[in-house]
Amino acid sequence: MEPVATYQGRVGGVQLTPSQILVLWFVGAVAVGTAALVLPFAAAPGREIRAIDAFFMATSAVCVTGFAVKDLATDLSTAGQIVILGLVQLGGLGYMVLSTVIILLLGRKVGIKQRLVMQEALNVLTVEGLIHLLRGILLITLVVEGLGAVILAARFSAEVPWGEAAYLGVFHAVSAFNNAGFSLFSTNLIAYQRDPVVNLVITTLIIVGGIGFVVYRDLRRYLGGETFRLSVHTWMVLTLTAGLIISGTALFWAIEAPNPRTLGGLRLTDQVMVSYFHAVSARTAGFNTVDLGVASGAVLYLLILLMFVGASPGGTGGGIKTSTFGTMLIGLWAGIRGRSDVTAFHRRIPQETVIRAFSVALLAFFLVTGVTLILEVSEEREFLRTLFEVVSAFGTVGLSTGDGGVLSFTALFSDFGKLMIILTMLIGRIGPLTVGVALIRLEETRRYRYPPERVLIG
Repeated sequence: MEPVATYQGRVGGVQLTPSQILVLWFVGAVAVGTAALVLPFAAAPGREIRAIDAFFMATSAVCVTGFAVKDLATDLSTAGQIVILGLVQLGGLGYMVLSTVIILLLGRKVGIKQRLVMQEALNVLTVEGLIHLLRGILLITLVVEGLGAVILAARFSAEVPWGEAAYLGVFHAVSAFNNAGFSLFSTNLIAYQRDPVVNLVITTLIIVGGIGFVVYRDLRRYLGGETFRLSVHTWMVLTLTAGLIISGTALFWAIEAPNPRTLGGLRLTDQVMVSYFHAVSARTAGFNTVDLGVASGAVLYLLILLMFVGASPGGTGGGIKTSTFGTMLIGLWAGIRGRSDVTAFHRRIPQETVIRAFSVALLAFFLVTGVTLILEVSEEREFLRTLFEVVSAFGTVGLSTGDGGVLSFTALFSDFGKLMIILTMLIGRIGPLTVGVALIRLEETRRYRYPPERVLIG
C-alpha cells in the first residue's frame, strides 16, 4: 500500500487515515448539498423537492454522476441549478485540491497532512511534486472549462439571448469537463444530435477531464525535455483511451445502425458522430444524444462494459479506471504465457500493483452484482435496465435507460432503491479499495513470511 496509508490524522480527537478523511469529506459535502437542495429557494415555483430526492441529487452532483430524479430544467430554480453546478465542480476537483488552492492563495505552506490526503484524493503514487501538479490542475481546469464555455455559449446564442446562452455554456462546459452529464435541457443533448459543434466540444471536454491530470504532467515534462521517456502509466492511459473510444464507436455503430429508433433514420456521418459521442460519454460522462430506453440490449451491454472501465486515475471520472483494466489485461496475458513477470512498454509492473488492480476489479464486480441482486428483489424491474443503472452509478456515468420521460430509471425506484444507488455512487466515486481501506484496519508490516505452497488453479 502507498505511504498515504501510514499517516494518522486526528479529527475531533479520533485518529483517521487519509482514506477515512476522504470518505468523511465526500459524505459531508453530500450532506451540505442535501441541506441546500431541500430549502425552498432550490425548487422552481410550485415545485417541491423531497429530502430523499435532494439527497440523491446532491450525491449525484458531488460524485459527478449525472443521474437526475428531478428535472433540472423545470423542477429546480436557477439557484438550485447553481447549487448543483457548484457541487459538480467541488466533486470533480475534490476537497483537497480546492482547500490547497485556498491555502496557497493565503500564502501558507501546505503541510505533509494535506499532501498525503491530496495523494489519496488524486490517486497518485507519491507526494512528490503535488503542488506543481495542483497548479497544473487548476490551470487546465480554468482554461479548458473557459474555452468550452465560450464556444458553447456562442453556439447557443443562435437560439437564445446572450445572457442565457452564456449560462448554458458555462453549465454544460463545467458538467462535461467534470464528467457529470447534467444538462439544463429536459431531453439532455438529443436536440443537438446532429450538431457537430456541440458534439465535438462536449466530447473533447469529457476526454480532457477524464484522462487524468498526472498524464498531462508527464506529457509536459517529456515535451519540455525534463525526461527522455513517457511513463508506463501515461502510455497505458493514452493507448487504452484511444482503443476504447475507437472500438466503442465501431461496435456502437455496427450494433445500433439497423435500429430505426436510434441510428437507423440518420445519415452515415451522423450515425458515426452519435456512435462516437456515446463511446466517449459512456466513459463516465453520462450525456446522451439518443434515447437509450429504445436502444438494443446488445448496445446496452456494450455501454455497461465501457462504463465499468471508466476514466483514468487522477481525472474527474469513475469506474475501475483504464490503468486498472490495462494492468489486468497485461497480467492475464502474462499468466496465459506462463510468465512470472508482468511487463508493459519495456518495464516490469510490480506484483503488488497487479494484485491491487485485480482487487479493485473484483471489489467492483462484487458491489455491482450485490446491489443489482438487491434491487432485483426490492424493485422487480427489468434485469438489464437495473444492471445498466447500477453500473452507471458505480462508474459515476449517469447514462440511463430513463423512466419513460425525462428522468433517470432510478426515478421509478422506491426510496430504498434510491438509497442503494446513492451508496453505489459514493463507493464508485471514492473508489472501492479506498472505501475498504477506510473501513478495515490495515495490518502492520510483518517481519516474517510464511513458506510458500502451491494451490491448484483452473
